[in-house]
Amino acid sequence: MSEEEGDDEEDLEAVLADVRARIEPDDEERRRLRAVADRLTERAADAATDLCDDADVLQVGSTARDTWISGDRDIDVFVRFPPDLERETLERYGLEVGHVTLPEGHEEYAEHPYVKGTVEGFDVDVVPCFRLESATEIRSAVDRTPFHTEYLQRRLDDDLASDVRLAKQFLKGIGAYGSDLRTRGFSGYLTELLVLEYGGFRELLAAAGDWQLPVELDPEDHGQETFDDPLVVIDPTDPERNVAAVCAPENVARLQHYARTFLAEPRLEVFEPDEPEPLTENEFKEHLERRGTTPVAIRFDAPDLVEDQLYPQLRKSLDGITTGLDDRGFDVFRATAFADDTAVILAELAVAERPAVERHDGPPIHVRSHAEGFYEAYAGDPDAYGPFIDGDRYVTERPREFTTARAFLESDRLFDVGLGAHVETALAAAYEVLVGDEIAALCGEFGWELRRYFEPRP
Repeated sequence: MSEEEGDDEEDLEAVLADVRARIEPDDEERRRLRAVADRLTERAADAATDLCDDADVLQVGSTARDTWISGDRDIDVFVRFPPDLERETLERYGLEVGHVTLPEGHEEYAEHPYVKGTVEGFDVDVVPCFRLESATEIRSAVDRTPFHTEYLQRRLDDDLASDVRLAKQFLKGIGAYGSDLRTRGFSGYLTELLVLEYGGFRELLAAAGDWQLPVELDPEDHGQETFDDPLVVIDPTDPERNVAAVCAPENVARLQHYARTFLAEPRLEVFEPDEPEPLTENEFKEHLERRGTTPVAIRFDAPDLVEDQLYPQLRKSLDGITTGLDDRGFDVFRATAFADDTAVILAELAVAERPAVERHDGPPIHVRSHAEGFYEAYAGDPDAYGPFIDGDRYVTERPREFTTARAFLESDRLFDVGLGAHVETALAAAYEVLVGDEIAALCGEFGWELRRYFEPRP
């Protein structure tokens, strides 16, 4: 090893040691979590067995696998019922156990209802599921979780668990951690599997930097399914599932980018989530002048949905609206969507205004039946120019339906594009179109999002 390589290695080790010191739970934090988890698990077990003799309770998730980061406050208590129990009965029993375990908790709904609450600063979920022999028998996604916990508890030693914490913090720092449908990043389980597969955090980064997509990993050599995703990690407990299916291509690429840059130049800042200052109205206008584009935005009341339902609908609506703008010649340069109390679909246009007429090419004249039909359709139109011949085909120039993006977005034709159902309902109630400088008014509510849009990074 050269002197320069030795210095690089020392820099890397120093950064990793610093991060470990920040994210490793200390003895007191572990003791507090263990005491709360044990008390809640015992309380849940007593309530569950009062309802069903064959029920049992176990703690799952990162706190059960010792892969949690200091400051995390999640305790997941799963109440397992025998598979012959009716689903409606399981849901009813699960809520009863949840409310006994968390008297001040409240009900939430994923694939079925569960109880969520806070105990001594810890966020606690009490979730019912079926106790099954195999993850391939699941009736809902939560039924898999106990299998995940059992699989990893047998394989993650203290060193690998510590490296999982590094990997999670790294992914948080680069904005790629979380399997929610807003982030579409790396879940905790996926992160654990990747560290286990490659044998450590540094090894994962080295491998990711060299990935040639698509990448397929099959920890248990199931070899049964084919998936059309950039990153495929076959669930070792369920060969029919790709654990990385939710990962957006940009988050896979983001991991590759930062894996390469971090190994080349280790920096503590990579592990720290970027929290930019909100963009000001003056800064927005400076970006607008510098870019010479025309942004347009639709602002409306955000549908009352959880994020995992809202963001897929926003993305579908974004695709539909940008396609509608492109089809009308406004040339979408870049676009995004975001939401808080209100929701915004923003498109930046390279073309602000179109001519009053548009060209419409007909078929080649030698294709007689189609050519004659085209000619007859437009020959009597007093508003059209032509038909005339250009090259070997008929052409007409007809009035353009919309000469500005605002006119299109404010028209009923907006509802002809593919919109998410709840977004369409919200738009039908009321919406506002903002163009150019008017969008500066969004800085108050969405300054962070606009900063990230106008000052993008990998």
